[in-house]
Amino acid sequence: MVKAKAHPDQLGFAFEAPLPAQGEAALAGMEQRVCRMVGSILASDGRAREVIAAQMSVLLGEEVSRAMLDAYSSPARLEHKVPFSRLMALVAVTGRHDLLDPLMREIGAALLVGEEVHTARLGHIDRQIAQLQAEKKRIAGSAPLIRSGGM
Repeated sequence: MVKAKAHPDQLGFAFEAPLPAQGEAALAGMEQRVCRMVGSILASDGRAREVIAAQMSVLLGEEVSRAMLDAYSSPARLEHKVPFSRLMALVAVTGRHDLLDPLMREIGAALLVGEEVHTARLGHIDRQIAQLQAEKKRIAGSAPLIRSGGM
């Protein structure tokens, strides 16, 4: 099987607010989607699975083997569900946050990576400034000058 190329810049961030899953079976089949995601991550990484497994083992402080990764990436092997800690370790080791984001959006969340949090904070600061400017404008129409000594 030919390995897929990694995304050099990953996928762009979608700015639409995600809606959380609601209703009966809204998250049904999540294990299958996670297996496909693990398969995509492994196929797009140029390193041997043994290397990825070893790096995951270091992060987790527990043994992760190539065989485990093979099982996690196979949707046919239903008994091999990917533990959340191992999924996070795989994303951390491979840097494939772009593939985690769509799963996060299924529960109404979106993923910011590293210093992208600063960009979100800047947006929040801009909203606070706009609120304060609107308050200033409301008050300015009725606010008298404060007495000044000597005038």
